[in-house]
Amino acid sequence: MTDDVSTELSRRRTGMSFQRTRLSADRTLMSVIRTAISLIGFGFTIFQVFEKAKQAALVTSANAPRNLGIALVALGIGMLVLGIVYHVQFMVGLRKTRADMAAEGLIHGESRFPPSMILITALARLAIGIAAIISMVS
Repeated sequence: MTDDVSTELSRRRTGMSFQRTRLSADRTLMSVIRTAISLIGFGFTIFQVFEKAKQAALVTSANAPRNLGIALVALGIGMLVLGIVYHVQFMVGLRKTRADMAAEGLIHGESRFPPSMILITALARLAIGIAAIISMVS
């Protein structure tokens, strides 16, 4: 009887560790989103300030700040793309490992393993970043 209880507790702890690992991956993606949005925001702001100064004839040429702004936005977009790709690969591997362990009876696999809302947010932020760089370049 004690062995059954011990085994059951072990299965539950292992199952919960998958949830903790998933949440940890979400936090990592949130960090990537935060940094990428900062880069995109700074780049777009630098670009806009110098474009407005050029329109107001305060500066004659704003090519270097314009290029810096575009580079920062591009860096933010690139970082976001890499973060999303890493997150998706990690989550696919985690889901596969969880399914394998559930099939072997090592964990309970009845609970849902829902899609990551952070991933959906990252994709929305990526679309905003792409729209920003398109407006800057055109």
